[in-house]
Amino acid sequence: MQWRGRRQSNNIEDRRSGGVKKVGGVSIFGLIIAIILWQVFGISPETTLGVAQQIQGQTTTAPTHETADMAESRAFVATILADTEDVWTPIFAQAGHHYQPPSLVLFSGAVQSACGSATSASGPFYCPADQKVYLDTQFFRDMRTQMGITGEKNHTELTRQDQAADFAQAYVIAHEVGHHVQTLLGISQQVRQAQIKANQTVANNLSVRLELQADCFAGLWARHNHERTQFLQQGDIEEALDAAEKIGDDYLQHKAHGHAVPDSFTHGTSTQRKNWFYKGFETGDVHQCDTFSADQI
Repeated sequence: MQWRGRRQSNNIEDRRSGGVKKVGGVSIFGLIIAIILWQVFGISPETTLGVAQQIQGQTTTAPTHETADMAESRAFVATILADTEDVWTPIFAQAGHHYQPPSLVLFSGAVQSACGSATSASGPFYCPADQKVYLDTQFFRDMRTQMGITGEKNHTELTRQDQAADFAQAYVIAHEVGHHVQTLLGISQQVRQAQIKANQTVANNLSVRLELQADCFAGLWARHNHERTQFLQQGDIEEALDAAEKIGDDYLQHKAHGHAVPDSFTHGTSTQRKNWFYKGFETGDVHQCDTFSADQI
């Protein structure tokens, strides 16, 4: 995958190794946000205010002791994030909407978001309450060493060779940005409202459809970005499909317990995740990513 030499997004918050300073206080704005989050997302004011106090008191800076590896990972992530901005902005404009890009927070070990606290073990995630993607780049090494996701199938521009393949990493970022797109379109909110009224099996099925749509959006992004930049190389799509297979619910449950429980799935099977990613890539059409209208997913 070719990624060097393109625009890098400014919407990066690097909180690794002293990259954040705190000052105290919660403003009236913070109180208003707490009430909104409580009413819209059901997040308790106590939790929100605690997070808001930290978020409002933060000034993002470059990491105090940035290594060459850290600088490269930041540049890579910033480039992929910029690519998502440059793809989704015109797609939204064509539909008469404005695309407000998310911020992406790089962290190490643990992090606070408006959705609560999380550790690296949680993996990358998107928080709709603050519209930010959270990523510990250690996850890219874990993808290879712990999850068995393959390395490069072609030449890479990344220096490190102990991580998952570069396009598999890009797929992860594009998937999380896909959740941001769902939030902007109101899809995520509709799903949460439906889940409140549903039993656990139905709620899980809705979660699967939400995740598969984000996979489809990631594939759609890859197609449009390739048309724009010719960044894909032979083997890149296979790298993403390998990642999709090894993060399927059935694959992970079989690996952990020797069997799978379909009603407990929340992200989709390996086959579903591969199929929906590839459908987005093959069609490049947002409407083809409507997992909620599909009888069979």
